Amino acid sequence: MTTLPFPEADAPDAFATEAGRKLMTGQVEFLKGVVAMNGLPPADRMEVCFAGRSNVGKSSLINALTGRKAIARTSNTPGRTQEINFFTVGESHYLVDLPGYGFAKAPVPVVEKWQRLLKAYLSGRATLRRAFLLIDMRHGVKDVDAEIMRLLDQSAVTFQVVLTKADKLGAAEQAKTLAQVRAALSKHPAAYPELVVTSSEKGTGIATLRAIIAGLT
Repeated sequence: MTTLPFPEADAPDAFATEAGRKLMTGQVEFLKGVVAMNGLPPADRMEVCFAGRSNVGKSSLINALTGRKAIARTSNTPGRTQEINFFTVGESHYLVDLPGYGFAKAPVPVVEKWQRLLKAYLSGRATLRRAFLLIDMRHGVKDVDAEIMRLLDQSAVTFQVVLTKADKLGAAEQAKTLAQVRAALSKHPAAYPELVVTSSEKGTGIATLRAIIAGLT
């Protein structure tokens, strides 16, 4: 039997599900928005970050993970988030929301500043355990996603692809996107070998992603 490359992560057992729920829906608070490396909070705890194209559904996913309605701001305007936003998760984790990338409606110098900050953060944050790279299920991996994957490879940051908006597609279309994503990931040594398929609206994959975060060491 041939093993599928980059399979979907297994659903967590009851213990892992509860550990993930307790961590991610407990005391979660916005800490600060950072626009320069000297503004980063102390690297005194484990952290995970979320990256993705503008309007990939990043804020909605963070809200779903934390059980909040608006801890992460959502916007229909691509590129609105211009800071690295840090959230404290209890006393043990930082959850980090990175600026959306690609087709941002912002002046070129501003976009270049974001890119420099992103590169500096990814390559210089020793407590970063995993980057979750969000890919819109309707569109698959785009050129701008491939760019961030190369940056993560270069920075030696393990990244795991999280497919968003799965509820917008039927099973056949989902399978087509998954095949495209798997082919793209095969070129990237920093890619974690499991995918997570999610829908913030329907709750699909939320327990799985919570359990993955809670299980990182």
